[in-house]
Parts: sequence; structure tokens; C-alpha cells
Amino acid sequence: MTTTGPTRPASNVRWIICALLFFATTINYIDRQIIGILKPTLQAELGWSEIDYGNIVFWFQAAYGLGLLACGPVIDRIGSKLGYAGAIAIWSVAAMVHALARTPGGFAMARFALGLGEAANFPAAIKSVAEWFPKKERALAAGILNAGANVGAIATPIVVPVLAIQLGWQAAFIITGLLGFVWLVAWLAFYRKPAEHRSVSASELAYINSDVAPAEDEPRIRWSALFRRRGTWAFIAGKFLTDPVWYLFLFWLPDFFAKRHGLDLKSFGPPLIAVYLMADVGSIGGGWLSSALIKRGMSVNAGRKMALLVCAILVLPIFFASSVSGLWSAVAIIGLAAAAHQGWSSNLYTMVSDTFPRSSVASVMGIGGAAGAVGGMLMSTYVGQVLETVGS
Repeated sequence: MTTTGPTRPASNVRWIICALLFFATTINYIDRQIIGILKPTLQAELGWSEIDYGNIVFWFQAAYGLGLLACGPVIDRIGSKLGYAGAIAIWSVAAMVHALARTPGGFAMARFALGLGEAANFPAAIKSVAEWFPKKERALAAGILNAGANVGAIATPIVVPVLAIQLGWQAAFIITGLLGFVWLVAWLAFYRKPAEHRSVSASELAYINSDVAPAEDEPRIRWSALFRRRGTWAFIAGKFLTDPVWYLFLFWLPDFFAKRHGLDLKSFGPPLIAVYLMADVGSIGGGWLSSALIKRGMSVNAGRKMALLVCAILVLPIFFASSVSGLWSAVAIIGLAAAAHQGWSSNLYTMVSDTFPRSSVASVMGIGGAAGAVGGMLMSTYVGQVLETVGS
């Protein structure tokens, strides 16, 4: 039996939780993307080849995939609060350790540790959304937290070049790595489950649970049993086929602008900011679209799938990005694809919380994320070989 909550809850603590998830994802992507921004500097100073860089990216993605498989069941067992806290502590230390590396092997080890920790971000975040939001708001909440990835991608080309030029690339890794510990203090102080949070009003708690079955009706599904569900395989396929697109943007977009349009560390900022601002709009807009369709009477399943279809169509112009001569024409095409990809991701993530018990959301997110990481590993190896061989 579901509980019908008031239209306007007396408190809005769930949106503070959403803000914390947003900032965690922002930090996650700053620590992840920094190596892409510093690639030309590190390549010149340390003598990396394109294959070396491809291998460094490969080991991050290998660890990310392993971490996703391992972290989902752990987070489902110990909860979002402790799981998220442990993950951000691991990846923040790993981010700072990059400053000690001098060889491709050293960077690969640091990236491996970073990947293990960062893997827990989205499983923990989407599990938190499932705990704190009714279904009609989940896609919007997922879109907002997912937009943190793009804000991180915007902040990185603004902040990192300044740090690297003024203080050295080692300081850039250390300072950005410290951000995670600032977030950790706020998370441990504020996060509780809705029913345990003193600031949550009775009306907000009723609203959160208004379209969700009671916890006792949602037993945790054994990890191995998840592979017998069609929804798991649909999520695996979606992540395997679409995550490599985002990894390509994240790790090679600065290099594309450098080689195709002559940009350098000082001039990456404006085009990258434009791309990721468009991605922010797409992330939130994609979540808003399905939520709006559901509120207007479309079923949850149909609303999510309609939003996915719109986003998939909007990606198609990306095939022309490398053939246009103007920088801002390329930025517009890539930005549209990035926006559509992020809108797709917001709805794909939310479908997991729509179709699986809250107690199994992190596990399913981990399985699908691992499939996406495998796709990204294959992509990074292929791109490195192609760039080394043909240069474009």
C-alpha cells in the first residue's frame, strides 16, 4: 500500500542531499579529468607516447570496472553513508599520489587506485537518490547530480592550468585531491536516511515514500540472481555501448582541440567550458523531460524511454565534428552530443531505481558501470593505437 504525501512538503532536506551528491560528482570529475588537461604538459615534460597515455587511461578504466563490480554489493550492505565516505577518502588520496609519479608505470598505478575509489560515486549517489526521492522526482535529482560531472569538467580547464602554471603540475594534483576531504566532513555530519534525519518533516517523509513500496516488501536480490533479470542486461548493454563516448570526450577532447584547432593549455578553457555547459543543460533537461512526461500522465516506463529516444537522436550529428573547419562549429556539434549523452545517462540511471529494490540499486549500478568501463577500456586502447599510427 502506498502513502499519498502532500504536494508541498514542509521541509526540503532531500534537495540538500542532492546538492551534496552534486558536489561529490563535481570533485569526482575534477580528479578524473585533470590528467586530460595536463596531458600536453606531462607528455612534453615526461616524454610519453600516445600509447603510454592510452595505457594510463586503460588502467584507470580497468580499476574503475573492477571497483564497480566490488563496490555495489558493499554499498548495498553497509549503506550509502559509509560506502560513499570510504570511496571518496580512497580516491582523494590516490589523486594526490599522482604528484609523486614520474613514469608511465607510476601514473598507471596512481590512476588504478583512483579508479577503484571513484567507481563507487554513481552507485552510492543513485542509491541515495532512491532512498531520498519519490519516483516522479528521481530523474531530475539524477540529472542534477549528474550535472556535477560537467561542472567538474568545466572547473578543471579553468582551475588546473592556473595551478599548473603558477605552482607546477604536482601542486595541481595535490590541491584538487584535497577537495574530497572537505566534502567528506560535510557528508559525515549531515547524511542520514530520511526516517532517521531530524530535519525531515513528517510531510516530506510521506512525500518521499508516496510512490515507493515499503522497505519490507523490497528484499535484497542476491548479486548472482541479478543476472537472471532482463533489466540488468538492458542496463549492461546501455552502459557498454554509450559510456565509451563520454570517456572519449573526457580524456581526448583537449587533445582534439590542440591538434585539430591549435589550442594549448592557456586556451583550452572557453571551448571546453562551452561543451560542458551544454552537457549540464542536457543532464538536467533530460531528467526534467521524463519527469514532466510522467507528471502529465505518461507511465514511468514510457516517459523514461521517450526521453532516451530524444537524446539518442540528438547525438547523431557528432559524426561531422572532425570534418568542420571552424572551432566553434565543432564545439557546437560536440556540445550537442555531450548534452544528449548526459540526458540519456540521467534517465538510464533512474530506470535502475525505478525497476529494482532500493536494497539492490548500488549492485545493479556497479554491474552496469563495469560494463561501461570495459567498453571504455576497449575504446582507450583503440584510440591510442589509432592516434599513434595515423595521428588523428
